[in-house]
Amino acid sequence: MRQRIRPMNPYIAGSLAGVLSVVSTWLTGKYFGASTSFVRSTGFVEKVFASEHFPKVAYLVKYAPKIDWQLMFIVGIFLGALMSSFISGTFRIQLTPDSWEDRFGVRIFPRAVTAFIGGVIAMFGARLADG
Repeated sequence: MRQRIRPMNPYIAGSLAGVLSVVSTWLTGKYFGASTSFVRSTGFVEKVFASEHFPKVAYLVKYAPKIDWQLMFIVGIFLGALMSSFISGTFRIQLTPDSWEDRFGVRIFPRAVTAFIGGVIAMFGARLADG
């Protein structure tokens, strides 16, 4: 049986992420960001399924669908987290987190609605801040 590797200390991981963010901004002049990629992805979906309406939505025209460094950043986050969880032996598929299950039970629909509303609020705030 494969030996399980302990996950990294969150304080060290957070500190390293902060240093990486500072160095990245200093070298490239760009801040880490992800919300614009979600807008561009939405624009791509709209362009594919409702192309006759696409040029009329000024906001999506401003953030026209394209593959850029931010989208690759998001893909890299996903792949890096996936590889890290496999390497550390902590990968598992879990529909409901333990903390949610302890407090609200195992029903998925209320959690999905709560997550969707939280995501909408977070995305609205991020876009309001132009981030």
